[in-house]
Amino acid sequence: MVPTRISERHLSQKEATALRTDWTREEIADLFNLPFTELLFRAATVHREYHPPEQIQLCTLLSIKTGGCPEDCGYCSQSVKADSGVEATKLMEVQSVLQRAAQAKDQGSQRFCMGAAWRNPKDRDMPAIVEIVKGVRAMGLETCMTLGMLTPKQADMLKEAGLDYYNHNVDTGPEYYERVISTRNYQDRLDTLQNVRDAGINVCSGGIVGMGETREDRVGFVHTLATLERHPESVPVNALVPVKGTVLGDMLADTPLAKIDDIEFVRTVAVARMTMPMSMVRLSAGRESMSEATQALCFMAGANSIFTGDKLLTAPNAGDDSDAALFAKLGLTALTQEEPMRACKAVEPAE
Repeated sequence: MVPTRISERHLSQKEATALRTDWTREEIADLFNLPFTELLFRAATVHREYHPPEQIQLCTLLSIKTGGCPEDCGYCSQSVKADSGVEATKLMEVQSVLQRAAQAKDQGSQRFCMGAAWRNPKDRDMPAIVEIVKGVRAMGLETCMTLGMLTPKQADMLKEAGLDYYNHNVDTGPEYYERVISTRNYQDRLDTLQNVRDAGINVCSGGIVGMGETREDRVGFVHTLATLERHPESVPVNALVPVKGTVLGDMLADTPLAKIDDIEFVRTVAVARMTMPMSMVRLSAGRESMSEATQALCFMAGANSIFTGDKLLTAPNAGDDSDAALFAKLGLTALTQEEPMRACKAVEPAE
C-alpha cells in the first residue's frame, strides 16, 4: 500500500509536532553507518511519504549587502579577516532589490532569499529591510532573509513586515564549531533561532560540510537541528566552496584530502531527510562543482530545494540553463504547492 503524503491531506499542529525531536547521537550515527544503498532506500521512502518526489523548490539568493562583515567565519569570503578580494558595499536600494525579485519570479523561483554580511542589523537598517520584505511579499514570492544575529524586537519587526523565513545556520556540530568561528559562539546562533521561532517566523537553518570535520561532527550537526523543539522548516546542506584567502579555503588547498567526498555528502543529505522528514532539505552551495550523478543521488536521498541562478552571494552556482537541462534529464519539475510544515501550520485549529 502506498502511504498518503502528508502534503495531500490536512494535519493539525499536534500531528506535525509529533515527529521525533528526541533523536540520540547514537541513532543518527547508526543511520550514517548504514550501507549506502540501504540508506538511500530508507531516505527515499521517508521522502515520498511527506513530499512529492518529482518536484523541487526553486529559490533565488541575492546579496543585498556584501562584504565588510566583522565576523571571522573561516569559510566566508565576506569576512574582513579574509584576504579574498571581496569589497564591502552598502545595503542595496529597496527598488533595486525589488527589481531583482521580479526577475527571479519571472524565472520560476518560488522563494526569494536575501543575505546581508552583518554580524547583526543595526536599528537604522531595519526600516529599509522592512520595506524590502513588504515589497517582495507583495509580488507573491516567499521571503527569506539572513542578516546575522537578531534581537527579539528585530525578529518581531520582520514578522510584522511579513517575512516568511529567517536563515541562520548553525554551520557544523557544536564540538567543531570553535575551529571555524571565534567571534560568536554556538549558543548565540541557537538564541537567534529561538528569537525567530518566538516571533512566529519559519526557521531556515543548516550548515556546511567538507570543512575538515569528521563524520562524528556531521552527526552532531544533524543532531542539533533534529532535536530542536520544532524542526527547521528549511534545512540547507552546503558543501564548502573553498575560496582562496579564507582560512578554510587555504587549508583545503594545502590538504585537499580534507574535502568531503560525494558519497559522504549524499549520506548527510539522506540522514537530514530521515531525521527531519517534513523539512525542505536544500541542496545549496557547492552544487556547481557536483556532477549530474551526484545531484541526482541527492534528490533521491531527499533534497527537494535548490538555489537557481549563476551566483550564491559571492560564490558561483550551477546556473538556470544547466538546471533546466538536468531537470529535463531527471524528469523533475518546479514545486508549486506549499511546503508541508507551513501547510500544517496554516490548518492549525484554534484552541
